[in-house]
Amino acid sequence: MSSSRIRRVTKELSDMAADAANSNISAEPVDGGNDLTHLKACISGPPSTPYEGGQYIVDVKIPTEYPFRPPIMRFDTRVWHPNISSQTGAICLDTLSAAWSPVLTIKSTLLSLQSLLESPEPKDPQDAEVAKMMINDPEGFNKKAHEWAVLHAGAPQNDKFQQVKPRTFVAPREKVDDSRYQGYNKDLINRFVNMGFDIDRVVEAFQYVGIETFNGEDVELEPEYMGDITARLLGEP
Repeated sequence: MSSSRIRRVTKELSDMAADAANSNISAEPVDGGNDLTHLKACISGPPSTPYEGGQYIVDVKIPTEYPFRPPIMRFDTRVWHPNISSQTGAICLDTLSAAWSPVLTIKSTLLSLQSLLESPEPKDPQDAEVAKMMINDPEGFNKKAHEWAVLHAGAPQNDKFQQVKPRTFVAPREKVDDSRYQGYNKDLINRFVNMGFDIDRVVEAFQYVGIETFNGEDVELEPEYMGDITARLLGEP
């Protein structure tokens, strides 16, 4: 792994460890070793779901192109969920594929997995059998999801567990004053905004790195520029 990747992953793991008590998310090299390309992460089942109280182990592999390619993740802990294979732990999540951006981190991706447990998307399934059950028999789905949480993730038995429902609604984005983009293409800036950064902060990072406005046209930034923008947004030196 290159020195820049080592620094990036090391910092991410350090930040995660510092906030583990609040986020209930952790990650460390496999078997406590020094290989930063293969991690084991742990996320807690979110409250008010059948998964509440469970501890879910996620296998995380860091590609050589990270952060320009997403980490490869799968659940080691078995989960009854339409977007997670009940057999292999493979995950269907756009953050791990088309929606990945270098501004994302291991932690933010694990938080997305927690969110996925809260809001399944059965119409875009990884496990068709589970998705079919969620759509046709939601009560039976939630019951089995909780049974698996107790059996495989160590969740406490709770006969009054709360059910999850399919993700069906996305709130419309509030209208933004065009002047805040300061001449940059909206789609280009919004790729970073969609990852949780404020518009003004993204624009400042573009200006700090020296990215031209390209007359408001959408462009494909070179990896070097993407890395510099990412570092600026994450507060890295």
